[in-house]
Amino acid sequence: MRTLVWFRRDLRTHDHPALTHACRQGDDGVIGVFLLQPDQWKEHDEAPIKIDLLLRTLSELSRALSEKNIPLRVVTVGRFDGAPAALTKVAEETGCEALVFHAEYPIHERRRDRAVREAFEGAGLTVDVFHDQVLFEPGEVLTKAGDVYGVYTPFRRNVSQRLITEGVPSPLPAPTKQPDTGVSPDEVPEAIAGFKRFPKGSEARWPAGEEAARKRLQAFVDEGLSRYHEERDLPGIESTSKLSPYLALGMISVTQCLHAALQVDPDALDMRHRSGPSVWVSELLWREFYKHLLVGFPRVSRHGSFHRQYDGLPWRDSEADFDAWCEGRTGYPFVDAAMRQLKATGWMHNRMRMVVAMFLSKHLLLDWRKGEQFFMRHLVDGDLAANNGGWQWSASTGADGAPYFRIFNPISQGQRFDPDGAYILRWVPELEGLTGKDLHQPWRVGKEEVERRGYVMPIVDQKAGRERAIAAFKAYREDL
Repeated sequence: MRTLVWFRRDLRTHDHPALTHACRQGDDGVIGVFLLQPDQWKEHDEAPIKIDLLLRTLSELSRALSEKNIPLRVVTVGRFDGAPAALTKVAEETGCEALVFHAEYPIHERRRDRAVREAFEGAGLTVDVFHDQVLFEPGEVLTKAGDVYGVYTPFRRNVSQRLITEGVPSPLPAPTKQPDTGVSPDEVPEAIAGFKRFPKGSEARWPAGEEAARKRLQAFVDEGLSRYHEERDLPGIESTSKLSPYLALGMISVTQCLHAALQVDPDALDMRHRSGPSVWVSELLWREFYKHLLVGFPRVSRHGSFHRQYDGLPWRDSEADFDAWCEGRTGYPFVDAAMRQLKATGWMHNRMRMVVAMFLSKHLLLDWRKGEQFFMRHLVDGDLAANNGGWQWSASTGADGAPYFRIFNPISQGQRFDPDGAYILRWVPELEGLTGKDLHQPWRVGKEEVERRGYVMPIVDQKAGRERAIAAFKAYREDL
């Protein structure tokens, strides 16, 4: 039997259940395929920098597969609805009798995969689906009442206990060399129309491929994991793994990451234990939690609030305020530094994601969906589940979200997590020479001096913005 492996957000050869299965069951070779779907990617707000990394990763994957005698076919189909016909055509052209792939969880992707399965089974071909992006298949981790968890802590407790009791699966090795199929791999394009190439430096900042991902994981384990619980909230230093883009595109698996943490601290799954590895494991399980929510509460894939009652909350409509936020020109240095970092690098420190999301949804009282979309259009690690979950948490509309009256102060956040201003000055050089409170509150030196430096005065008073948000949420809740 010859098997077709449909690669999606799993661009690696190690610890790849679908690829492993295909190689074990086949005696007539294995074919890989990847569908370029630019129209759908645009509709889903995929960022140009993410697509750039994806294409570079595909090239690395194609080379790795070729060494195993597995050619990678690359087919452009535009949209998801073209997937069934495109894949069945590849199977017919290459003599494949079976298809394997990993499940994806957003609602459109699940509909696409269902249509593909029906097309293959209708043609008399077999289909096997595996779970790769999560440690447990959505629907396997439920409350005692049989419901999907809507709160993180009991979800983590359940998952951690099961992993401790059942054991963490061992990562699968890369496949051995397969029989020659006589099929040639397709060339991977360097760019796709409609997705601009990212500025020079992206390749150095985000090297592509699973080997780069493994090196980044090892470097984090060697240099930062043991101090992660102490330094993870400090955006001015290299305090996090920066593995999110590699997880988003599947250059490395969550199982590989979990094993790396457990090798440093075998008790990292114990919720009573606090160490760098245990706190990092908690972040990995937040990622898992949000993916389970996509299946359990599909409305979040459709721009709906997790808590439906907030769908009608009367957000303000101010393009001027939104544009200022997007451009990093709000007058709050800690917020502006983060937004400029995002636009320049395609990435933002997680603490900063919460700070800027709360600033938009609370201090400016603008719809969190606008921020969610802007992030997706710029993030190299854009992931619907994590991005939506983070935005709804910050806006107090989501699962286990921050209470509506909990609002990060952009001034005190900067003073606490960037006390010397290293992060601010890297991205807001207009404030060079200011120190202490003046750096975090530049309006203290006067409007004339602020404008002379080319910076801006605050677009909203911090205290007034906070009070406005609390009043809006409170009034809305009272009217429900």
